[in-house]
This record gives sequence, C-alpha cells and structure tokens, in this order.
Amino acid sequence: MSTADEESGPAPRLFPALPDPLPVEVFDSHCHLDLVELPVEEQLASARAAGIRRIVTIGVDLPSSRLCAETAAEFDDVYAGVAIHPNDTTGLTDDALTEIADLAARPEVVAVGETGLDYYRDWAPKDDQHRSFRAHIDIAKRTGKALVIHDREAHDDVLRILAEEGAPDRVVFHCFSGDAEMARVCADRGYVMSFAGNVTFKNAEPLREALRVAPLDLILVETDAPFLTPVPHRGKPNVSYLIPHTVRFMAEVKDVPVPDLCEAITTTGHRIFGF
Repeated sequence: MSTADEESGPAPRLFPALPDPLPVEVFDSHCHLDLVELPVEEQLASARAAGIRRIVTIGVDLPSSRLCAETAAEFDDVYAGVAIHPNDTTGLTDDALTEIADLAARPEVVAVGETGLDYYRDWAPKDDQHRSFRAHIDIAKRTGKALVIHDREAHDDVLRILAEEGAPDRVVFHCFSGDAEMARVCADRGYVMSFAGNVTFKNAEPLREALRVAPLDLILVETDAPFLTPVPHRGKPNVSYLIPHTVRFMAEVKDVPVPDLCEAITTTGHRIFGF
C-alpha cells in the first residue's frame, strides 16, 4: 500500500507503507497503542490488513496502565499489560502497587509488565527498581498473569531476582536484549524471548545470534510501537502493521519458513497470554 494516496488505506503520510500481509496470522506481543499518533481503530485496521489480529498494549505507569486496561475492554483482540516501568519507580508507593494488582486481576489484562530493571538510564535508584520488580513478580504470581520484563543492561540482576523470588510460570523478556549466552540461560529456565524491530538493525548481530539459538517454541515478536521501527523503515514511527518486516527477517535468521514461524509464535501466544 502506498502512502502517497491517503485514501488507499489506513496508514497516513507520516507512516510507512503497509507491507505484504503475512501468510499466517501472528500477533504483536508488546506495543503502546496510546503513544502511537493514530486512532486505535486505524491501528487495528491496518494491523489486520497485514495479518496481525491480536495486540497486547502495555502500560508503564498508573495512568497508562488504566488506559491500556480500558482500551482492551473496549476493543476486540486488544489485551493489556499493566505495571510501573523501572524508570518510574522512584518513591513508588504501596498504594500504586495495590492499584496495579487490582488492574492485573481484570480479565482483559493478560500480563504484569513492563517491569524489571533498567541500568542504561539512571532515572530511578536501583533499590527502588529492585523493590518494584520483586513486587510485580509477586503480583504476577498472585493474579496468574504472565510477567513481562524490561531488561536493559541488567541481565545478571534480573535473572538473580527471578531466581530469588521464584519466577511465575510464564515469563517474557520483552525486546530481548541479551546475547546467545543469555538466550541459552532463558531457554534453560523456560523464559520466552520477544524480539522487536531492532533485531533487523545492522549493528545487532548479538541479537541475531541470540535468535539463532532461541528455541522456536520460546520466541515471540513485537513492535514496541512507536519505537524500534524495523528496517527498511528505521527512523519512522513504528506501528503494529510493520510486524511482517520483523517476522520475515526473523524467519531468515532462524532458517525456517515464514508460515512455520508464524504458527509457532501464535501457539506460544496462546500458551503465555491465553488467547
């Protein structure tokens, strides 16, 4: 679909062209519908045109977590994750964690996250991040929801805290950022690795090595929209309908047929998120 003619489809001029649809339906395991500068209805329509039906929209603080839950309740095939992002954990209160737990109990919410640790930015003290991460692990276990982890330059502490607290039955490393060794550790522990558009970046060979060794039944795909737009549209806003670029690239790296990868992703999504 060309963006030269706004009447040709849901993607406006600012956004990349709609790619060829995938031969088998997949889903976007992690995006931020509220941050994409398009109405939700348009995002869903363009995603479906590309072969993406289900979308998990992720909260990063109380307002966005509330909005994600409300959006998931309003729209078919939209599901929510709720959490306080590690960068926003400074002075985190028990009241905020109680509300996250209440939101996580709602049926349209399928995940507690994104939570975890971020040592790349020093926006929150490590002690506050650790306390929040441990609390979110507990919420995921109490509510029976998947735990979606943000892990940036904090692999050792993330893995250690998961082991100390006892990981939930379903764990997803969102925007997986480890290398092949980290992927092997995650695979040994049964953790799911979700790959985003940055796996297509020229300088991302360690990610591709991780993808090569990750078991097919422990792989998901995501956009993290509006961030991490895949090649060939890097630098433009990301949207769920661009997942075919990432899926086709992943299939080439894994040396598996695109339909097989799509089917594996969908099966894992059902197991992790229940849809």
